[in-house]
Amino acid sequence: MDRPDRIREITLDRREITLDPPFVANWDPTPRTTFEATLVTVRTEQGITGYGSGDTMVGFEAYQDLFIGQPLMAMDRHVRALETITFHAGRYWPLEAALWDAIGKSLDVTVAELFGGHTDSLPLYASTGAVADPQERAQMCVGLQEEGFSAVKLRINERDLAGGLRTIEAVRSAVGEDFEIMVDLNQSWRMPGDTRRGLDAVDVADFLDRCQDYRLFWIEEPLPLEDATGLALLRGRGPRLAGGEMVRTWPELARLAHEGVLDILQPDVVLAAGMLRMRALADLLRPAGRHFTPHTWSNGIGLLANAHVAAGVGAGPFLEFPYDPPTWTIERRDFVLAEPVATRNGCLQIPRRPGLGFAPNPDLFPRTTESS
Repeated sequence: MDRPDRIREITLDRREITLDPPFVANWDPTPRTTFEATLVTVRTEQGITGYGSGDTMVGFEAYQDLFIGQPLMAMDRHVRALETITFHAGRYWPLEAALWDAIGKSLDVTVAELFGGHTDSLPLYASTGAVADPQERAQMCVGLQEEGFSAVKLRINERDLAGGLRTIEAVRSAVGEDFEIMVDLNQSWRMPGDTRRGLDAVDVADFLDRCQDYRLFWIEEPLPLEDATGLALLRGRGPRLAGGEMVRTWPELARLAHEGVLDILQPDVVLAAGMLRMRALADLLRPAGRHFTPHTWSNGIGLLANAHVAAGVGAGPFLEFPYDPPTWTIERRDFVLAEPVATRNGCLQIPRRPGLGFAPNPDLFPRTTESS
């Protein structure tokens, strides 16, 4: 019997671009003037190369020997090893994405096919990142309709819910009824050093009551996930409850799925609990009529990793597509890719090339070469 292919090398290459004008993310009190990405490269003894990206991977170098020499296909072992590291250190799930990319290439199939092959096309919602003037945001959403999108996610300033309501009203008036609107309050986690007081359940409940005429599809991260009493108060007030993008462990995700606190779970496969566990999550949610639809706010490689898993397991009803020009453009988001992730009539077509189906930007990563 031939010896199984094994991991020979793991390398990390970090790059950043300058953001001018800055990107003012609703969840970050500090405007962003740079955007960093780390490319994870896995090379095997038989010459297969896989790529991943997402979180910064800071500190991973101390743990990479846990994977060198191990069989490429031993994904259950690799995921369990990453889970033990996550307890002690960072979120190193981009390595899992690189491993799946290599496995897909070795088997000449897409990662979406490895995860079930449910579909090769995903409807998108345009995910904004900044708070905008109501009329400006309404005009942008009309443009999204013209591009083929059928849904948008709006950011609401937690200190100006009345202003957020005016934005929702302006957007609904501009786009009509045949267009879905999601709202993200960004209350489940904070950036380092952000000690601002969050919203309480009564304030959010009042906000949702005032939004009833505008038919929101979901309200995202309205409260911290540990506020089960507050989340229970919000149920039945119109929109579905969504969250879970940065949940750290599979047991916590499983608990959320079993307790039914959220209608839509959104763990990002390169930031929260990885790719393999999302197949199990989808299986838990489906019988209850609830949804797995991942968060995708990292870069173009992270977006593709989430897209392949979503397409494989039949996630939905939409996939998040970070897009908020002029400060968050496709070109900024996907600077690590040779070609940006494109849309067609508001949908993302899963690349047909083996693995995750992309090539890194050769100008930034000249050492990378495509392998089959």
